[in-house]
Parts: sequence; structure tokens; C-alpha cells
Amino acid sequence: MFRHLKEDIQSVFERDPAARNRFEVITCYPGLHALALYRLAHWLWTHDLKWPGRALSHLTRFLTGIEIHPGAIIGRRFFIDHGMGVVIGETAEIGDDCTLYHGVTLGGTSWAKGKRHPTLENGVVIGAGAKVLGPITIGAGAKIGSNAVVVKNVPAGATAVGIPARIMESVVEQQREAQAARLGFSAYAVSRAEDDPVAQAIAGLTDHTSAIDAQLGALRERLDRVEAERSAVAGQSPSAASKEALPSVDGEHIATAGTTPQSE
Repeated sequence: MFRHLKEDIQSVFERDPAARNRFEVITCYPGLHALALYRLAHWLWTHDLKWPGRALSHLTRFLTGIEIHPGAIIGRRFFIDHGMGVVIGETAEIGDDCTLYHGVTLGGTSWAKGKRHPTLENGVVIGAGAKVLGPITIGAGAKIGSNAVVVKNVPAGATAVGIPARIMESVVEQQREAQAARLGFSAYAVSRAEDDPVAQAIAGLTDHTSAIDAQLGALRERLDRVEAERSAVAGQSPSAASKEALPSVDGEHIATAGTTPQSE
């Protein structure tokens, strides 16, 4: 259990830029507290100490706002960010390196005994407020959008958004997702664009920046060709200075594009 706890602490630093030091993580992260107490409750549950396991789970919900049934199966390096309102049902199964944001429900859709909660394979990320319901499987590396309602299987590596959730499959959506990740956020954190005006605005801005990048890339290629032709006529190779005058467009240049060098 302590080996798992060490990995859980490290996963906080890897996925939360607000984490500053181990003392802060150990004392101020309810997701970590809920996970540590769950592992103890799960040990009690699996050793036929059902009531103590449920009682500890109930106390954990009171302390952290996170409800994890002791019968759930959770893998290594699991991270719950913020955590308030997270509910994980009895027959839920969570693989390694998964991430849940606040308000996520891994719930059931039936009163029947047996498997009735979702299975998350390794590396799944579920955005805030999403509901994943029923004995379905979310494939490895898949992402679920905030406030999505998922009632069907999601393939590995796919992104599901909306109510009811659908898979982002079009080329435009895939390009938008790639551009969003490049700018520092991912489309899994927003809802279905045609249903949400805020998501529409974000999608429009993402598409616009992608178009600008394409235009700048084409302009750079044309300028490079003109410089090469001019140098060929003059019998010289293109100067390094001319190349440095046209920096590549990446996150660093975007972040510093608005700064003006000061004269000495």
C-alpha cells in the first residue's frame, strides 16, 4: 500500500502544475487522501471485513467529498484532481495512469447484481462533470469530455464528447484536437461544440489559429524560395541572418510574440 502511495504522490506532480512540494500534496490534496483511504477500505473489503470497509468509505466521503466503493478495483498512479463530487461504483474497474476531474460519476444503470459499472483501461482521462454509466469499457488512452454522458463503449485513443457522447471522428475535429493540445489545452475539456456557445467560440478560435499557422508556413516557404533564387542569381548562399529573421511558429514564439526588445 505504501508503494502505491508513493506512486500516487508522484502522479500528482506529473499531472498538476499547481503542486509545489510533497508536504503540500500529502496534506492538501483530497484526491490523494480519498485514494489512500480507499486502498485500506479495499483491503478490508477483500478480506471479508465488509462493514468496516463500507464504514471507512463512508467516513472518507464525509472528509473528502469523494465516494469510492471499497469493492471497486483501482490500478496504479490514479489521480483525482480537485475531486469534489466524484462517485465510483462497486463494480467499477480502473486501470493504471487514469485521471478523473471533479464531479465525475462511474455509475450503474441497473439494479441487477453483477457487473454494472464501467471499466477504464490504462491512461483514460475523464473531464469534469462527465457521467460514464453502465458496464461499458473505455479504451486505453481515451478521453471523455466535460459533462459528457457516456453509455456506450469508447475505442482506445478516441475522444468522446456531448450528451449523449459521440466519438470525434471527422478530420476537422481531429485537427482541432491536435491544435488545442498544441496550444496547451485539449478538447476533452469542453462539451460538444454545436450544443454549447462557449465550445463553439473555443472551436472557432482553435480553427482560426490553425489556419494562421498554415498561412504562415506557406509564406515562409515562399520567402525561402525567393531568397534561394536571389542568392543563386548573386552567386551566394542564403545568409543565416535571413533565416533567423523568419523563426518557426511554436509555443515559445507565440508566448513572446507580444514583447518588444528594449534598447540599451
